[in-house]
Amino acid sequence: MKKYVRMAAALTVAWMLSGCMSSLMTKTPGAAPTPAPGKALVVFMRPSSFGGAIQSSVYDTGKQGDDFIGIVSAKTKLAYQADPGTHLFMVVAENGDFMNATLDAGKTYYVLVAPRMGVFKARFSLLPIHNDPAAKYSLQSERFQSWQHETSFVIKTPAADQWYTAHEADVNAKQAKYMQKWNRASAEQKAELTLHAADGL
Repeated sequence: MKKYVRMAAALTVAWMLSGCMSSLMTKTPGAAPTPAPGKALVVFMRPSSFGGAIQSSVYDTGKQGDDFIGIVSAKTKLAYQADPGTHLFMVVAENGDFMNATLDAGKTYYVLVAPRMGVFKARFSLLPIHNDPAAKYSLQSERFQSWQHETSFVIKTPAADQWYTAHEADVNAKQAKYMQKWNRASAEQKAELTLHAADGL
């Protein structure tokens, strides 16, 4: 019996570590995207294979409702053309998590979609990658250069928007639940989860 338990545990770990691109997204051919006129480009990248079979969806929250950006799987990155100004971005999986951003038009920004262990499956956080060599997550670091090479751009398929329509109520419920935690966070905690205008390239 113990042998089967160990085998099941090993298979579970292998499944969690395996890379698996969402069937709702497709790889983008051609050159890397650039900011559209009057827009800022935000790149959400997930270089880690941990929790690879678990998908994480990202959103731009706002007064007029949420903008479903797409699904970021292991080893993929997703480009979003955003209006300049302030934003509150959200990632949803088993949990919901948030990140503030202030964006300038014409610049490209990078966000790390970082998995961590959850109760039943992987949870995710959005971590700003700063234009500061001294930052923990820096655009000048060798790690960032590796993340660039290890990830491929993807875009939504029509099926992705259909998925969001079918799951919008669940996404909204998680947003409401985890927004309470975000609102209780200290100013210092929120500062660590803020992408600044100067972080753009």
